[in-house]
Amino acid sequence: MKIPVLDLKPQYEQIKAEVQAAINAVLESSRFIMGPEVKQFEQEVAAYLGVKHAIGVNSGTDALVIGLRALGIGERDEVITTPFSFFATAESISNVGAKPVFVDIDAKTFNLDPKAIQEKITPRTKAILPVHLYGNPTLMGQIMELAQSHSLKVIEDCAQSFGARYFGTNSTEAVQAEIEGKFTGTIGDAGAFSFFPSKNLGAYGDGGLVVTDDDAVADVARMLRVHGANKKYHNEVLGYNSRLDTLQAAILRVKLKYIDQWNQGRRRVAQQYNDLLAGVGGLVTPEWLDGHVFHQYTVRILAGKRDKVKEYLVEQGIGSMVYYPVPQDQLPIYQGRYEICTVSQQLAGEVLSLPIWPELETETIKLIVETLKQALC
Repeated sequence: MKIPVLDLKPQYEQIKAEVQAAINAVLESSRFIMGPEVKQFEQEVAAYLGVKHAIGVNSGTDALVIGLRALGIGERDEVITTPFSFFATAESISNVGAKPVFVDIDAKTFNLDPKAIQEKITPRTKAILPVHLYGNPTLMGQIMELAQSHSLKVIEDCAQSFGARYFGTNSTEAVQAEIEGKFTGTIGDAGAFSFFPSKNLGAYGDGGLVVTDDDAVADVARMLRVHGANKKYHNEVLGYNSRLDTLQAAILRVKLKYIDQWNQGRRRVAQQYNDLLAGVGGLVTPEWLDGHVFHQYTVRILAGKRDKVKEYLVEQGIGSMVYYPVPQDQLPIYQGRYEICTVSQQLAGEVLSLPIWPELETETIKLIVETLKQALC
C-alpha cells in the first residue's frame, strides 16, 4: 500500500461535477483573462475573510511582491521576517529591492519569535513579514504591538494558512480585542495567499491573492498586476503580468464553499496523530491550537534520526516531506551574509511532515503511526 504525503483525488471526487460545470462555463464564454468569475471570486473570498479588498494574482509569490510594493516597500528598506519558510518569502523582499532581516523562530510554533524582533529594528526597518507556517497563526498580537509602536507595516504570508484564525494571547487588551478571532491575512496591513494546488484552498494551477482594508494599497495592487496601468495602454509604473486566470477563479469559487469542512477534516487528522503519538519517545508533536488549519502535520524527529526515519518510511511506501531542509538565511544566495539562527538551523534537521489531507482515514493514520514507531526503534 502506497501512502502519498498528499492525495487530492478524494477531494476532486467530492466536487467533480461542480468543477467540471464551472470549467465548461468558462470554456463556453471564452473569457479566459479577467472574465467575470475573477471578480466574483474576489468578492466571495473578501466576504469570507471579512476584508474590504481581495485582488487575484497569478501566484503566492506575486502576492507577496505586489503586496510589499503596494505598501511602499522598496530600495534600501529592511523587512523583518523568519528564516524558516519557503524561499519565496525572502525572495519577494529582495525582489522589491529591500533587505530581508531574519529573526529566529519559536521551537514550539515554528513561527517568528516576537521577543526577538525588537533588537533587529533599525531606522531602515519598514515592515514585518510574519509567516503562518504549516497553517499555524503567528503571535500576531505581539507583532502588531511592535509594529504600531515603531510605525511599521505588516504584511502576512498566508501561503499555508487559508482559513486559519488568530486566538493568541500575551498582547494588550486593546490589541487582543481588535484582532481576536480574525482570519490570518486580515490582521496586518495586507495579506498574501497562495492557491498552489497543494494548499488548503488550492487551484488546479498557480494562483494567488492580495487582501487589504486599505483603499490606496488595493488600488496600487490592482494596477501592479496589469503592467502598472489603471487604464489600459496608459501605464504609470513598472508592473507585472500577474492576473488570476478565469479558469482558476472558477475552480476556486467551487472550492471556497468547502474550505471550512476541509480545514476541519485536517484538524481531525492532526488530533488523531497527536493522540496516537502521545508519549512516543524520540519525537515532538505539534501544538494543538485553536485556529490552526494544519496545512502540514509536522513532527520533530530528535537525536539526529530524521533522515533515517524518512528513509524507513519510504521503504514502507509512506510519503513524507522535509519543510524546510535549509533555512532561508543559509541558502546559497544569502550564505555568509547572516549569522545563523540557531533554532531554525536545529529544526531544519529535525522536521518531518507526515501525510495529511481532509479525507485521510483513521486506519491509514494508525498504519502511518505504527510504521513511524518502528522507524524510531
